[in-house]
Amino acid sequence: MEEIINKVANSVLEVFDLEDYYPTGVRVQIDISQWLIEGFLLKEKDFREQLNNQDWSQYQNQYVAVSCSTDAILPKWAIVLLTMHLAPYAKKIINGSLEDLDSVMYGELLPKIDYSVYKDKPVIIKGCSRKPVPMQAYVLAAQYLQPYARSIMYGEACSAVPLYKSSKK
Repeated sequence: MEEIINKVANSVLEVFDLEDYYPTGVRVQIDISQWLIEGFLLKEKDFREQLNNQDWSQYQNQYVAVSCSTDAILPKWAIVLLTMHLAPYAKKIINGSLEDLDSVMYGELLPKIDYSVYKDKPVIIKGCSRKPVPMQAYVLAAQYLQPYARSIMYGEACSAVPLYKSSKK
């Protein structure tokens, strides 16, 4: 019987796995509609009172995405006021979804990586992940890798989709 050889493991192909850079920490979504009358109407006095009575310490060291699940028309100051209450506790606060939150965090993290280790190498951006890596992270990673990599593919080594190949200089 012939020995099975793992050609992927023996290749020069570099795998860039965004999951390796996934920021750790608890992420929570806060829906501002819970403090609105019937989920739609903001009455300033009641809104401020409810925010003042909230225990914000429960968000200590957490990443928080603030949004509104209803079609309420909110004044911009409402989310900013909510942010003022959260700021002493939360690690990061954004206006948007949990995916938006992850996109922001990857947007801060990816520029800090040393991509020169991928200089003139074929790179595959790993496509499958167990963590919720947002599409924006893949978009950013491709942009940061392109000036360095000889080629860029997406997916898994057994079924990669070619995305980029540098021109011979």
